[in-house]
Amino acid sequence: MLSSVAAGFGGFALNGTLGLEAMAASAFNPLAPREARFPARARRVIFLFMQGGPSQVDTFDYKPRLAKEDGKPPPFKRARVQFAKRGNLMRSPWEFRQVGESGLWMSELWQHLPSVADELCMIHSVCETNVAHGGATMKLHCGDEVFVRPSMGSWVSYGLGTENRDLPSFITICPSSVHGGVNNFGAAFLPAIHQGVPLGTPGYPNTLAKNAKFHHMDPGGKTAAQQRLQLDLLGQLDERQRAVFGADEKLESRIQSFELAFRMQRAAPELLDISAESKTTRALYGLDDKTTEDFGLQCLLARRLAESGVRFIQVNHSHSLRTMGIPNNEQWDQHTHLKAGHEINAAQVDKPITGLLKDLKSRGLLDDTLVLWGGEFGRTPTSESNKAGKGKNVGRDHHTHGFTMWMAGGGVKGGFRYGATDEFGYYAVENPVTIHDLHATMLHLLGIDHTKLEFHYGGRDYRLTDVYGEVAKGVIL
Repeated sequence: MLSSVAAGFGGFALNGTLGLEAMAASAFNPLAPREARFPARARRVIFLFMQGGPSQVDTFDYKPRLAKEDGKPPPFKRARVQFAKRGNLMRSPWEFRQVGESGLWMSELWQHLPSVADELCMIHSVCETNVAHGGATMKLHCGDEVFVRPSMGSWVSYGLGTENRDLPSFITICPSSVHGGVNNFGAAFLPAIHQGVPLGTPGYPNTLAKNAKFHHMDPGGKTAAQQRLQLDLLGQLDERQRAVFGADEKLESRIQSFELAFRMQRAAPELLDISAESKTTRALYGLDDKTTEDFGLQCLLARRLAESGVRFIQVNHSHSLRTMGIPNNEQWDQHTHLKAGHEINAAQVDKPITGLLKDLKSRGLLDDTLVLWGGEFGRTPTSESNKAGKGKNVGRDHHTHGFTMWMAGGGVKGGFRYGATDEFGYYAVENPVTIHDLHATMLHLLGIDHTKLEFHYGGRDYRLTDVYGEVAKGVIL
């Protein structure tokens, strides 16, 4: 009946007789809030993506035996698949110390994060991903390193909808254009309304937060009333199209995007205007320092988006270090110049991330906001030398068999270590957590059974975790 006489998704959205509350509750609104299948610990996710692969043995995974046997050949069997030539064991250039009441280990790279150590749930045994950046980044974001699949933010949007109909349910701030690019925040075969909306154009230098904006919202001099007439006409044309040819999901998704952009013209400028933020808050995120101002602004915008009801927010640290005089290094990808590169990267994100966690907690948002930190893989405990083969410019190769990510808030245990790698930080030997397990755990904290969040496409049912995934219940409060 609806296929024959109603206006479809787009027409329903355009029907001016429906009130805002009725629209939000309507079954024809694909972003309407949905009830979780069981009590949720988190209502939203902030994913802090460290592109390039931070080294676990130089950040959070303290390995005293690695320091003791520095320079020696590794006594363990190396993985068959390697990305580059690997040398002997190499100790961390930074000392480690225990921080917080919980005594978590952190290297001296982190000067601010220790003050929130008791909020962090360290997962030291993440493993089983691709050894190349492209495949690993796609696996982390989409659950598969080969085929184009919906990103995890799109699955969260599909499963839970949005809490603010004037904003997208999934926003990625300053995304990268490499190693998967737009596929990392795409909806693939899910309805297009669930794809991530970029705040900022992929590609340096447009990825700078101060240049970030939502695109395609300029009314071109038209008044709101004129735009409303245009959208109403689209709805009428959509209704005629449906009457003749039936539903057209792509067309209706596009009309939904027009409607959302129309509403965002009012909501987005206020959201992006940080002029009312206090001097204290700005300093908390490091906006008063050139080193931290860019990533600090991203983190501040993430907090504002979380407050505004956006379900999934991704913050991307993905700038090239080549612009800072460190050759052959992108993001955290220190095949060479490990010490210089990681020190610059950590300095850029340390204070902003700490400020974000403190700000979320002070506003009562951390309890129901799951913060996830990490890259697409870690780095080897062995060296990868530059052409000279030795000296201060050595680095580490890609590593997928045991690395560290952490969670905070959203129902996870704070000041807690889960899983472990061996004495050298090479293999996950205790409670290994695959990328599918990580996704399953994230969805569980959001009140979603990962085995039930499915979409039928191309003759089979798909899900973020495919046919795998176990919830890491040990990290949950």
